[in-house]
Amino acid sequence: MSDATEQPFKLSIPDSELDLLRKKLDLARLPDELDEAGWEYGVPLADIRRLLARWKDGFDWRKAEAAINEFPQFTRNIEVDGFGTLNIHYVHRKSTVENAVPLLFVHGWPGHFLEVRKMLPLLTTVSPDHPSFHVVALSLPGYGFSEAPKKKGFAGGQYAEASNKLMLALGYKKYVVQGGDWGSLIARTLAAQYGGQSVKAWHTNLPSGRPPKFTSHPRLFLSHLLSPYSAVERSGLARTLRFFSKGNGYFQEQSTQPQTIGYSLADSPIGLLGWIYEKLVQWTDSYPWEDDEVLEWVSIYWFSRAGPAASVRIYFETTQGGKVSNGTDIGWSPIPCGLSFFPKELLSVPRTWARTLGNVVFESEHDRGGHFAAYEVPDELVGAVRKMFAKGGPAHGVVLGQSGYA
Repeated sequence: MSDATEQPFKLSIPDSELDLLRKKLDLARLPDELDEAGWEYGVPLADIRRLLARWKDGFDWRKAEAAINEFPQFTRNIEVDGFGTLNIHYVHRKSTVENAVPLLFVHGWPGHFLEVRKMLPLLTTVSPDHPSFHVVALSLPGYGFSEAPKKKGFAGGQYAEASNKLMLALGYKKYVVQGGDWGSLIARTLAAQYGGQSVKAWHTNLPSGRPPKFTSHPRLFLSHLLSPYSAVERSGLARTLRFFSKGNGYFQEQSTQPQTIGYSLADSPIGLLGWIYEKLVQWTDSYPWEDDEVLEWVSIYWFSRAGPAASVRIYFETTQGGKVSNGTDIGWSPIPCGLSFFPKELLSVPRTWARTLGNVVFESEHDRGGHFAAYEVPDELVGAVRKMFAKGGPAHGVVLGQSGYA
């Protein structure tokens, strides 16, 4: 059961925590760097020096905190089977359209609930030309300001259970889901576990997948055999292979020894900064990060309720013991599935592979955007979601009585 009591939430980091951060920044010891290393060896020393100086003497956390508190935030106790009750933090912004479509936004790592920041005003906008949405963006357990599980084994099924119970507690008996990164896996798991019941459709901007098999996807298998890959698909596969050979070290560490890297993330703000900043820069489509954007993003992890080490355990739990090591055991759901392909996404597979994820009824191709599409190109991602659920769209009316139109 879930506690029916919703508590308003305002972020207020104690002065003592700000003082501790400042002391740690004052004592930071930076490594040396090879001549002309650039990004070849990792984050350039000059970038970290600049960000360190700004974090110490220029970045105004209280200003950032006040801006975050403009979002309608809440907490609620959610019971997860076998793991007790977790206090979950979430943003909940409703459209003024009463029959707007309830949409759950699910982030991943190294993201957090603020990834939805730029999408909120777009998704909740009222227009006769497109549907409007009631938006819920939770902090996954162990992220942001949600409580973290204390027991081993909290994997994809448990993240999905907590997310579904939150939506039900909010009164959304039927809803749709959007997610990227781990949010994509959780959205797929929600579709498999609750599809046709509470979850009516899902959309992802991380369409992964494996080559279709004749036994499970005969039509896709034949299409895969007979249709040559396009130039875009070949480029995407090459980029995916580069990622696995050059950019996948963090995944191996967090999937096998999360506690070990956790000491650095929890104790060193510069270690945390370097670990996340690398991904923000290299995983986006040349997004022009401002230093204060980066520092706010990383500060959410530094000041998080459970500490930054808790956020990386999802890698271990969802890859050990064969639970979802390749996604084949999640299950296939017949509810409508939408895929959006962004040119600088980390994993980009041929379309026939991606269509094995579910009952794909909608696809969109984009000419800009990377791994953090919700934050980089919110207009592009929102446009895709609107088309999927618009009048005449393949998922219009999946939530009966919730068309999204005034």
